[in-house]
Amino acid sequence: MRVSITKSKNFEFVYIIKDFYNNKSRTTKIYEKLGTMDYLCKEKNMSRDEVISWAKSYAKQLTIKEKNDNCDTIIPFSPDKIIERDAERKFNCGYLFLQNIYYNLRLDNICRNIKNKYKFDFDINAILSDLIYSRILCPSSKLSSFDYSSTLLESPKYELHHIYRALSVLFKESDYIQAELYKNSHFIKNRDTSTLYYDCTNYYFEIEDDDDFRKYGKSKENRPNPIVGMGLMMDGDGIPLAFDVYEGNKNEQVSLKPLEERIIKDFELSKFIYCSDAGLASKKNKKFNNIQNRAYIITQSLKKLKKDDQEIALKHTGFLEAGSQSTKRINIDDTDFTDEINKNRLFYKEIPLESPVEERLIVTYSPKYA
Repeated sequence: MRVSITKSKNFEFVYIIKDFYNNKSRTTKIYEKLGTMDYLCKEKNMSRDEVISWAKSYAKQLTIKEKNDNCDTIIPFSPDKIIERDAERKFNCGYLFLQNIYYNLRLDNICRNIKNKYKFDFDINAILSDLIYSRILCPSSKLSSFDYSSTLLESPKYELHHIYRALSVLFKESDYIQAELYKNSHFIKNRDTSTLYYDCTNYYFEIEDDDDFRKYGKSKENRPNPIVGMGLMMDGDGIPLAFDVYEGNKNEQVSLKPLEERIIKDFELSKFIYCSDAGLASKKNKKFNNIQNRAYIITQSLKKLKKDDQEIALKHTGFLEAGSQSTKRINIDDTDFTDEINKNRLFYKEIPLESPVEERLIVTYSPKYA
């Protein structure tokens, strides 16, 4: 930026102008009109020389600001230039923010340790990262993921058959990857492991015959296809902690204990509250989470309660208000829930249950949901 002063018959005009260079030729344009010299002298209460000095200082400030902002970029374009045939000229770069997370999680170090163990020649770090980017940005088959990776700014330098070889290795090292990933996740955020949530699902395969792993079982989608089961453990923030897969004909209740034992050992977690739905609330799972520093919270079907416990649970009396210091029991029929404030209140009561382990039933009532 620089100062330009132009004169007419009666006035002097002060401008800030900007220079542009294109193909070694210079052009200028007016960046800002400051006003006439007489106006500026009166406005600033300065002499003519002082106004010129102020304008030069202002132009310098604008130059520094523009360099910091870096707002203008000139890209030369020639409409007559011939484009090479079959040359890739457009690339996806939206994966770069995922790449930052990938390396903050030290997944490259995990891949390096795995490669040192197996001594293969392909780049398992590049394969794993591309598969993750593709799974998030463009979920598809392994072949389609490989094709999608070719559109990224950093195209793959491995072959398709390397992906299939890498998947076998990643499957064998799944437990190690999960344990290391949990430890490395603390570089990004503090993990809330005071409460762990667990649930299972299953996936079907469009094949006719089952095998050693894909078995016929009860499908979530009621399909007559072989399935595999998967159990996923999440932390208190809903971020995945660990998972395991098992045969499709296996009861999901027995999948919990091996995964918890691995978390206790490999993740060095021993104090947490286990939460799940009623389907994973077997007696063995309750006993396993009722020792040392662990506890459990599971949903309970009212229909499956003993008659006496069911009657107490369904009574409208004996409720306390959540968050209140008052020990006065409330009958929810005596409260006016048409009031907007009362709608957001939450009530509960606790009932001791007779069972092989010491447990209590917590009954809640929410006017909002009611």
